[in-house]
Amino acid sequence: MIKLTHFGKDVIVKVFLAGIAMTLISIFIDNIIVKFLLTGITIFIWLFTLYFFRDPDRRLPADYKDNQIISPADGKVVVIEDVINKEDNIFKKDEQLIQISIFLSPLNVHVNRNPISGTVKYLKYIKGEYLVAFDHKSSERNERTEIGIENPENGCKILFKQIAGFVARRIVYDLSEDCKVKAGDRFGMIKFGSRIDILIKRDSEIFVKMDQKVTGGETIIAEL
Repeated sequence: MIKLTHFGKDVIVKVFLAGIAMTLISIFIDNIIVKFLLTGITIFIWLFTLYFFRDPDRRLPADYKDNQIISPADGKVVVIEDVINKEDNIFKKDEQLIQISIFLSPLNVHVNRNPISGTVKYLKYIKGEYLVAFDHKSSERNERTEIGIENPENGCKILFKQIAGFVARRIVYDLSEDCKVKAGDRFGMIKFGSRIDILIKRDSEIFVKMDQKVTGGETIIAEL
């Protein structure tokens, strides 16, 4: 049985009700082709919705260390580059960082997971545009949530962004400033296509490559 995320319950209910409405309408249509077409569309939308909001259980690697970054999402690595931090957040303004970006297609699991353990020290929601998620400009112009986590035990810190794409119009997160989080635990999702940017210090060791597919809660992205 498919496990579904609670972050998608509102959409699942709406799609289910819409499907029932389409089914009732098809009952009163005499054209057999139109009737089967509506029924087929309804079944496809139901199945796709259940598939999209699936939430499989994941386990951290057995050799995981607390200074390593776990992938916050399923998807493909589309950016690995040096960047300059443009504002004060968990890092200093103009600090040199490494950015790793993961693109999520509509077919990927969209539940997001904490990349490290620690305390949320920075949290900011920005209402922006809806460029396609693989456009580099989406990092600075799209609707997004910026989250900074610091581990007081080892001093490691990370900034990552949930970025809405052209189709995605809803960012969900269950975090607040000063709350404690654990690496690999679920914290939210971006509905229907999206991107996640990860920003870390330049002296970090990167374990992924461009175009590599990663698994949220399981793939080790880097070591701080």
